[in-house]
Amino acid sequence: MSNLVSVPKNGSLAKSNLDFPTWSNWIDSFFESDLPSVFTSNFSTGITVPKVNIKETADAYWVEMAVPGMKKSDFQIDLDNQQLSISSEVKQEEERKEDNYTRREFGYASFKRSFTLPDSVDDSKIKASYNDGILGIHLPKKEEARQKPTRTIKIS
Repeated sequence: MSNLVSVPKNGSLAKSNLDFPTWSNWIDSFFESDLPSVFTSNFSTGITVPKVNIKETADAYWVEMAVPGMKKSDFQIDLDNQQLSISSEVKQEEERKEDNYTRREFGYASFKRSFTLPDSVDDSKIKASYNDGILGIHLPKKEEARQKPTRTIKIS
């Protein structure tokens, strides 16, 4: 015999033959249902906020951003007071003229990611590259911040 009770979303333990929708249930069902295509079509070209990997080595930081299908010219990389910003804005317009009508579609997508750089970065030597859908940014450390290799100290 189980003592567990299933509690409905409205929090009531009372059983009723009438199942009136509550405000909570109505909101849940609205957001769980598929929105009509008029709300979801032609608002984006498929770009979302890209995933980023950040790796630290002894002499640098590496930022890798997955952004396939883009061109070098699509990116804007700025450095302002130790704040590294990577952004992109893509606008797309397509127009088709048929016999008695013209169809125009517009697409727009953008993102911006910002990172506060540590003081140990030598900002005069930052480099960026774009290969095979990966935007790579090399952030070298200042000489005094680089990790020194382990050494053995002799006892005198």
